[in-house]
Amino acid sequence: MNNYFTSILFFFITYIGFSQSYQSKIDAVVSSTYSSKEPGISVLVAKDRKAIYSKAFGKSNLELNTPLETNSVFQIGSITKQFTAISILMLEEQGKLSVEDKIGKYISEYAEIGKDITIHHLLNHTSGIKNRTPVGDKGFISKTNMSPTELIAYFKDEPLEFKPGERFKYSNAGYILLGRIIEIVSGQPYSDFIEQNIFDKIGMKNSSCGDMKQVIPNLTKGYIIEQNDFVKSDYINLSLAYSAGAILSTTEDLLKWQNALLSNTLLKASSIKQAMTPTLLNSGKRVLYGYGFRFSKLGNSPVIAHTGSTKGFTSIALFLPKEKLYITALTNCNCKNVNNVAKQVAELFVNLPDNKITEVENNQPERKSIDVPSEILSDYTGTYEVKPNVNLTIGLDNTNQLYLLAPGQTKKVELFAETQNHFFVKIVDAEITFNTNEKGKVISLTMNQSGRKITAKKN
Repeated sequence: MNNYFTSILFFFITYIGFSQSYQSKIDAVVSSTYSSKEPGISVLVAKDRKAIYSKAFGKSNLELNTPLETNSVFQIGSITKQFTAISILMLEEQGKLSVEDKIGKYISEYAEIGKDITIHHLLNHTSGIKNRTPVGDKGFISKTNMSPTELIAYFKDEPLEFKPGERFKYSNAGYILLGRIIEIVSGQPYSDFIEQNIFDKIGMKNSSCGDMKQVIPNLTKGYIIEQNDFVKSDYINLSLAYSAGAILSTTEDLLKWQNALLSNTLLKASSIKQAMTPTLLNSGKRVLYGYGFRFSKLGNSPVIAHTGSTKGFTSIALFLPKEKLYITALTNCNCKNVNNVAKQVAELFVNLPDNKITEVENNQPERKSIDVPSEILSDYTGTYEVKPNVNLTIGLDNTNQLYLLAPGQTKKVELFAETQNHFFVKIVDAEITFNTNEKGKVISLTMNQSGRKITAKKN
């Protein structure tokens, strides 16, 4: 029994040790750039849609000496563009618009100059509309509140820089027009549409659309560096950033966003694919930008990402589909290279030859799990004696996820239901069956790894 016990638990201990080593490796990458005494960073790493790392470094407010937390709220800047683009596609699925519609159909100011510009051109920055907005102009009073129509009036008389579809040139102005189209088509303010159709639907409880009068719990303060010292960044009224960059969020909420995209909660798979497909110019040349998503590579691994920046804040969210890895990093100082930090974290999973998690997972056939009522799962919780004074713990977290905790370990191993009493582990070839007596009471569990079994009685 002792040899079997050692063998059957080997995969748990190996996996747990491996995960913990990544915790320290990520800590080392982030802490080499961000100090505990300075404005900082919140970092989340998820694999297979589950967070495997979530930490915050540094200060949320230097004056109050308050630390950043994993639920700290940041301005995410142009990552907002993903939400705007997906909203347009949601309205298209509802039959309320088409990305091939000319924008003059919705915005009268562009009936003439925009007669050849489609919504598609706005989404992928190929419209030719000059990137002139109040935020980008020197000397503009950033405290000013402006309506969407006032924002459009600021740049509507600018001539096009090129014919639509001829070139790619990043344009915040184009995304401001998209926000106004969302309002016209939906009949509600942009912020209300985003909050009701995205935030509320997928549980992004700590996210909002730039209402700077609102009291926002855990809101961070932004900083910049002047003369080698940290100073508070200028206040910006986020109405100026609007649908191009006004969203505030957390790393935890952005994981919910990413998971909603992957699970087609908001859109059909075909629409998501449309958003995440590189653009073709009129010439047939491919541009590595879709609808709110940039494309690149890290080694041989594809990367789908977007960055963001406002006064005192920088952000990045990137997804590596090959590794099923999502990384988001939010900072409250635009004085350091957050993109490089995220890249270094991603490289831990992409380039190292001892990436055992990925190797094991990729060798396993895809297995589908089912939902089991919490009252049944609760019956499985408790301790199970493998041998005297050596117990396994089965627990249930607040998301209704059953897990196993091995002796002497702190890392929980998630269990996924194949039937109501038969569970499997995704990272290796291992299964657990819960056994009941004739009265239906759980009396033991049987663990099976690669054909080797042990039974542990419930205490």
